[in-house]
Amino acid sequence: MNFQIPTKFGRFTQRAALVSTICIGTVFAQAYPNRPIQLIVGSSAGGGGDTAARLVAQPLGELLGQTIVIENKPGAGGNIGADMVAKAAPDGYTLLWAYTGHVINPGLYAKLPFDTVRDFSPVAIVATNQTMLVVRPGLPVNNVQELIALARREPGKYTMGTLTGSSQHLAGELFKSLAKIDILFVPYKGAGQALNASLAGEIDVMFNTVAVLQPHIKAGKLRALAVAGKTRSPVVPDVPTISESGLPGFSSIGWYGVVAPANTPADVVAKLSDAITKIMARPEIKSRMLSMGNEPVAMSTAAFDSFIREEIPRWAKVIKDAKIPTE
Repeated sequence: MNFQIPTKFGRFTQRAALVSTICIGTVFAQAYPNRPIQLIVGSSAGGGGDTAARLVAQPLGELLGQTIVIENKPGAGGNIGADMVAKAAPDGYTLLWAYTGHVINPGLYAKLPFDTVRDFSPVAIVATNQTMLVVRPGLPVNNVQELIALARREPGKYTMGTLTGSSQHLAGELFKSLAKIDILFVPYKGAGQALNASLAGEIDVMFNTVAVLQPHIKAGKLRALAVAGKTRSPVVPDVPTISESGLPGFSSIGWYGVVAPANTPADVVAKLSDAITKIMARPEIKSRMLSMGNEPVAMSTAAFDSFIREEIPRWAKVIKDAKIPTE
């Protein structure tokens, strides 16, 4: 025998089921997170990116009520860690501490095991870190215009060196392209080796982070010409930007941020983004970030997503124009 619920009761049951589903979803959203969160860092422990990640992880865990467990996955320019997160469950419990290489690698590697745009959900940008243009003290230049003039007078004579494919390398190639100058690039296996060569006077010009270069500038071992961002750095406010020093439109910044696997629920992304924004507004966190040469920034999730989408083709063009070999 077939038994049917009267129509009015059937409608009541449907409405009840709908309300129940909404309530369950709300409970899940409110419950996040209910277990530790894994933050993948694609560099070795103790480096600048790792240190910045740990500075954020502890207060983030306290604010969310769960432990943030950092797992270092160095290798392949950060791609090993990124691939791990791209393939993780989109539930907010596996996150990536992304940095500048995240937008450089699509142009630097012939084939990646993930799509940098399609396979990630941007959460929040945390801080930027300015790059600085410096020269050895013996080079007869005191500003950007004098460096450009010197390089134009004697093309190919002067050298610039750092780790091949790094953000500092690309900043140098962008500088050469916009200034229309020929400075010989000298590749090094690491930024540390390049810095030592610069301090020894073996190379003439270098781009490196403010945090790394500042002690050597104060000691008179290197001469600062300009910072590479759109605005001056609060860490070295007296140093002009390259753009205001004779090369309008030049901009190259490093950054740190958090991204999640694609399709992570919007409410989870919003909760993480809101928590990170609150943490980065704390005076003690700002102060410690600045002491590391990083500048805390506030950027919406949508703006962070647009930033990533814009940076990828911009650096891909620099890589192609400079004929940097892909890996």
